[in-house]
Amino acid sequence: MRFITQTTLFLFLVLLIGANESAVARSPNASPFMATTGKTTQPIGHHDFCMRHASECKANAKGGQRVKLTPEAWNMLVEVNDTVNAMIKPETDQDLFGKAEVWAYPTEAGDCEDFALLKRRMLAERGWPIGGLLITVVRQSSGDGHAVLTVLTDRGDLVLDNLEGEINLWNGTPYRFLKRQSTANAGEWVSIDDGRAAVVGSLRK
Repeated sequence: MRFITQTTLFLFLVLLIGANESAVARSPNASPFMATTGKTTQPIGHHDFCMRHASECKANAKGGQRVKLTPEAWNMLVEVNDTVNAMIKPETDQDLFGKAEVWAYPTEAGDCEDFALLKRRMLAERGWPIGGLLITVVRQSSGDGHAVLTVLTDRGDLVLDNLEGEINLWNGTPYRFLKRQSTANAGEWVSIDDGRAAVVGSLRK
């Protein structure tokens, strides 16, 4: 696993986010924080997951708490992202379950939303607020759907992705962001206003 040092590389991370924030003055859609536009439909796979794991799909009175992105917090994100990406083999739901869409915690293999679910659980077990760990649906440049984990921090909304080893700001990815879990209720979903003029910034490990 690769870890950010407590000095030079973390400073680089902060400078990258700062450069991204300065871009907001040039483009109102360059914010490191996503904008949402209200409730939308829950993915069917997540609905079925919630039927099996009701305690993980309930209202959250504290809402979307943002974690202060200290070097220690960043290292924890890197560790969890690297660990899950290394230990889980990518497999489609059709191959694993004989169905097109099944959301489940993976043990050896899984598809994109399974990676995201496991990262979410691991971070929650390490004390990260559940309202700031949001499964997010995006569209790839190919047009295919994909799921990632969005982590809310005071420096921006970070994306943990099984297709990309680096942790990026949401607007430093090539994806079109569609919807994510509500910060106030893990069983509800909200639309994302992805009106970026350009892809901006990424955080390097």
